[in-house]
Amino acid sequence: MRPTLADRIDHIVVAIENIRHTVAGPTRESFANDLVVPLAVERLIEIISEASRFIPVDMKVREPSINWRALADLGNWLRHAYHRTDADLLWSMVEDDLEPLKNFSEQIARETKP
Repeated sequence: MRPTLADRIDHIVVAIENIRHTVAGPTRESFANDLVVPLAVERLIEIISEASRFIPVDMKVREPSINWRALADLGNWLRHAYHRTDADLLWSMVEDDLEPLKNFSEQIARETKP
C-alpha cells in the first residue's frame, strides 16, 4: 500500500525530530569532522525531500518561505552527488530550514487528520 499524504507528512515530522535529536550534541565543527552523524542527517534529509515531493502544489504555495524546489534538488544531490556532501550546507539547513518545514507539516497534519 502506498503512503498517504498524512503518512508522508508524518515521515517529514519524524525525520525532522530525528535530525534534531541527532545534532543536539555536536557543534558545527564536530559535525563536520564526524563520519556517522552527517551520514544520518543526509539520509533523513533524503526522506524529507522524497516525502515533500508528494505534498500537493496547492498546499505548498501556502508556505512560500520554504524553497520546495531546493528541497527536492537537495534530495537528488544527496542521492547522486553523494561524494561531494558539504557538512556546512547540511548544518545550515538544520539550523535555518527545518523549523519552518516542521511547522508547515504539523499544520497540514492537523488539517488533514480525519
